[in-house]
Amino acid sequence: MTAVTRHATLALASAVLLTGLLSACGDGRPEGKAEGQGLTMEEWTEPASYSYTLESGGGEEPVGPIRITVEDHKVIEAHGLDDTGRRTHRELPDEIPTLADLLDELRRARAENAHIAEADYASDGRPERISLDWDEKTIHDEVGYVVSNYVPVAG
Repeated sequence: MTAVTRHATLALASAVLLTGLLSACGDGRPEGKAEGQGLTMEEWTEPASYSYTLESGGGEEPVGPIRITVEDHKVIEAHGLDDTGRRTHRELPDEIPTLADLLDELRRARAENAHIAEADYASDGRPERISLDWDEKTIHDEVGYVVSNYVPVAG
């Protein structure tokens, strides 16, 4: 999310949720890697082209699923799959993120010592869920992303 600000993120606002396994609490494993888990964001390389579905929640309103197509590391197409997804795409077309953008947002949250900056990863290392809460005492600054239906494009 190159220049996706916290406010744009909240407007995109959205999705996910949940669970953190990224703080490996001094157990000798690399941060973000649970026992038996595959690659982490530090080990995963975003392919140049792929598609995925993004949902988000938190903040002021949820964002329904948006099907996103990425080519040469840029979003080239996005389709809202329900009313909230279509509204987000219509109102914030330049704020639709790539997976690298989502991981950059997670890194930024960690660097800024956000209250919560957690993620779950697929076995290949790509994010499946990211949960952010910038300030424990601030309402509507949290956001969660759920990534599904990921399909890399060979070539």
